Amino acid sequence: MAGVSSTSLAAALASLEPKLATASITLAQDLFGILGLLDSNAGLRRALTDPARESGEKAALVSTLIGGKVSPEAESAFAGLVASRWSSARDIGDALEVLAATSAIAVAEGQGDGSANLDKLEEELFTFIRVVGSSHDLQRALDDAQATDAAKSALALKVVPNASAVSALLIRQAVVSPRGLKPTALVQRFVELVAKRQQRWIASVSVTRDLSAEQFTRLQAGLNNLYGRQLKINVNIDPTLVGGIKVEVGDEVVDATAATRLAELRRRLAV
Repeated sequence: MAGVSSTSLAAALASLEPKLATASITLAQDLFGILGLLDSNAGLRRALTDPARESGEKAALVSTLIGGKVSPEAESAFAGLVASRWSSARDIGDALEVLAATSAIAVAEGQGDGSANLDKLEEELFTFIRVVGSSHDLQRALDDAQATDAAKSALALKVVPNASAVSALLIRQAVVSPRGLKPTALVQRFVELVAKRQQRWIASVSVTRDLSAEQFTRLQAGLNNLYGRQLKINVNIDPTLVGGIKVEVGDEVVDATAATRLAELRRRLAV
């Protein structure tokens, strides 16, 4: 996905993010359900992505299709996608899949120790990829066009018998609606989304000199307070650094130009 579609997806993810802290797995289930509706109707996809169609007409179509049938959060997220521009009709489905998977992953993240839960989710998804990828019989069974969705789901979940609710949802989605991919390939995409989410828990900190144990402790506390979660801290020494400190968490970079946000951290390190 590139160009205007990539921009629209980024905007949709940014809009969704504030809702993820309190989201339940229902949001992901609803979004996957809407995706199934889109995938089953090419005419609907074209109607919802037609740039010549009035936005009010598209909104009315969304309301007719899913109004009252899914959670308000899911309806809002889908309406936002429909209001955006897309390079191709398929791109809106691809974006919806990313939003659904991201919602599910955020549910796992929000349960207790977020970082550890994401590690567990990643391992469960990797187990599915590893076991299915090494068995031609399993691959044939999961690709069997004559098998029911229920049968495929049951077989897939036997591969990861103690899978969490989020892992089970993502694995079922991959075997029931692989959308032109092998189930293992789609699960690999989900793993990549988990890895991206994990970056929110890792802070790469560049400083001009080695930190003492006490300074590191203060840095840890300051960053945890700044980001509102328990971060893993990786410290890099860069004597050429302007401003004394640079912090990268996920896609966010906070450097010396963000003097207000870093002033407190520098003060803590100097004490």
